[in-house]
Amino acid sequence: MFRSTKSFVLALSLLLLLPWTGLAAGHGKVVPDKTAIVLATFGTSVPSATAAFTNIEKQVKAAFPDTEVRWAYTSSIIRKKLAKQGTLIDAPEVALAKLMDEGYTQVVVQSLHMIPGAEFHDIFVNAKLFEQMVGGFKKVMVSYPLLASDESMEEVITLIIANMIPRERKPDEAVVLMGHGTHHPSDAIYSALMYKFQNVDPNIYVGTVAGHPTFDEIKNKLVKKGVKKAYLIPLMSVAGDHALNDMSGDEDDSWKSMLAKAGIDTVSVLKGVAEFDPLAQLWIANLKKAMAHLQ
Repeated sequence: MFRSTKSFVLALSLLLLLPWTGLAAGHGKVVPDKTAIVLATFGTSVPSATAAFTNIEKQVKAAFPDTEVRWAYTSSIIRKKLAKQGTLIDAPEVALAKLMDEGYTQVVVQSLHMIPGAEFHDIFVNAKLFEQMVGGFKKVMVSYPLLASDESMEEVITLIIANMIPRERKPDEAVVLMGHGTHHPSDAIYSALMYKFQNVDPNIYVGTVAGHPTFDEIKNKLVKKGVKKAYLIPLMSVAGDHALNDMSGDEDDSWKSMLAKAGIDTVSVLKGVAEFDPLAQLWIANLKKAMAHLQ
């Protein structure tokens, strides 16, 4: 029993100053930190699109060769579809729970999304809860997606022009980048990005599948300007279902088909942003900043 309030407070203070992991049971040794990285993305069920994820993983492991790397898909539809095919991918929360159960003490969740939309904020909130629970992680960092600041938009613009737009494209030919779009306020990033693109090259446009600017807005601009040819490029980490079908599919409602009806020839670039090393390195740079916050 403690003889005074003062001694109790002192003892409690000393306990709180001990490493959170405490002493190894019966051995008097501090359990060392174990660090892991979770790469979190919407996901894809298109086999060819996984080249982008393979490239990102390769670069992450090159930057952090001694750190455990796990994948997590935020889309339950994609996870269920892959599970039926025999491929099991965890949700971010499940990936974190497994790492916690395996004794990892610090984790960085790297968002591979394009913008800090609803999915990114869901990941952030839920991941940080693992830091608050009893027996949870000592530290959880959630690193930014690709387009999260004015500076990052400027970098992405420079790198897309230098790496993703085919060299044979002529100045009077348009480039139409397809973003996903969202109901989240961060949807405004796409409009801001197009504004910045057009300050550099007035024939580069940014449209979205489910947000703004809309495809019709972009198409009307192209028609009004008398554009006869456009390069269609996915502004997404992977060239998945949206790129293959919504952008360049043969159906009447694809961007390719609707532009053809408007008298505009198209060329599709079926590569995701993460397949291009200079752009993938922007995610790696975000990851490095987050990792630097760990002890």
